[in-house]
Amino acid sequence: MTRTLVTGGGGFLGSHLVERLSASGHDVVVARSAEYDLTRWDDAERLFRDTEPELVFHLAAEVGGIGANQASPGRYWYANLMMGAHVLELARIHGTRKLVTLGTICEYPKFAPVPFREDDLWSGYPEETNAPYGIAKKSVLVGAQSYRAQYGVNAIHLLPVNLYGPRDNFDLETSHVIPAMIRKMSGSPEQIVLWGDGSPTREFLFVEDAVEALALAADRYDGADPVNIGTGEEISIRELAELIAELTGFEGEIVWDTARPNGQPRRKLDTSRARELFGFEARTTLREGLERTIAWYSSGVAA
Repeated sequence: MTRTLVTGGGGFLGSHLVERLSASGHDVVVARSAEYDLTRWDDAERLFRDTEPELVFHLAAEVGGIGANQASPGRYWYANLMMGAHVLELARIHGTRKLVTLGTICEYPKFAPVPFREDDLWSGYPEETNAPYGIAKKSVLVGAQSYRAQYGVNAIHLLPVNLYGPRDNFDLETSHVIPAMIRKMSGSPEQIVLWGDGSPTREFLFVEDAVEALALAADRYDGADPVNIGTGEEISIRELAELIAELTGFEGEIVWDTARPNGQPRRKLDTSRARELFGFEARTTLREGLERTIAWYSSGVAA
C-alpha cells in the first residue's frame, strides 16, 4: 500500500483524486490549509515529517478567475511559488519516491502558437491578467527539472486546461468562467453580465478526466518534460454562454461588459504528448460534463 500525500486534497480537484486513490488501495493523507499552511516552511516541514509520503500529488494552489487574479497578483505569485518550492525541497529531504506537480495553462505565452505545444512554453510572456500566477507555476516546473538533474528527485509537471465539474468553486468573486456562468444563469434572472466581448476561446477538462490523467501520469510517466492535459478542443466564451444558457434553461439577456478584460485570446492544447507518454485521452464531452455539473449545482449541494 503506497503512502500517498495529496496537498489541496480537500479542494475541488483534490477531493476527486483522493476518492480515486483510496478506491485503488492507496494509504491517502489529505493536507488541508487549515492544518498545514504550505507557504510557511515550518508547516510544510511538519507535514512531511508527520506523513513521510512515498508519493506526493502537489495540487494545493491559490487560484481564481481574471478578477481574482487582478485583485491579488502579489499573493498569487508568492503563495504558489512558496508552496511549490517547499514541497520540492521537502520531497528531496525526505526521499519521496515520486512527486507530481500540477501546473497551469496560464504558464503559456499570451500569443503562443495554437494549439499550445509544450515546446512553446518559453516563447513569450504570459497573458498579463494571470501572469504572476502562471510564472509562479512555471518556476515550479524549473524547480522540478533542476531537482531531477541535481538530486535525482522524480518530479513530473502536468499542464491542465481549465477544470470544471461537481464540487467546483461557485463563489462569484473567485470562481472560473463555467461555475460563474452556471450560478449567474440559475434561478431565471432577466439579465446577466459577463466580462469581455465573448470572443476568446477556452478549452475545458472535466474533473474526472483530470483525475484519470493524474493517476496515469503517476503510474507511467517519469520524465522531465512538462505534459499538457486537456481535450484538444476549444470553444468561444460566447458559444459557451449559449450552451450553458440552453442547459440551465436561461432565457434572459446576456450583456457583454467590454470594459472588462477578455484575458488570453485563444487557448487550445496539443494533447499528443500525454497520449503517447502515458495513454491519456479525455472521455467526457463538454455537453455531458456541463450537464453533470449543472445537475450537481441544481441539487443544492453547492449552497
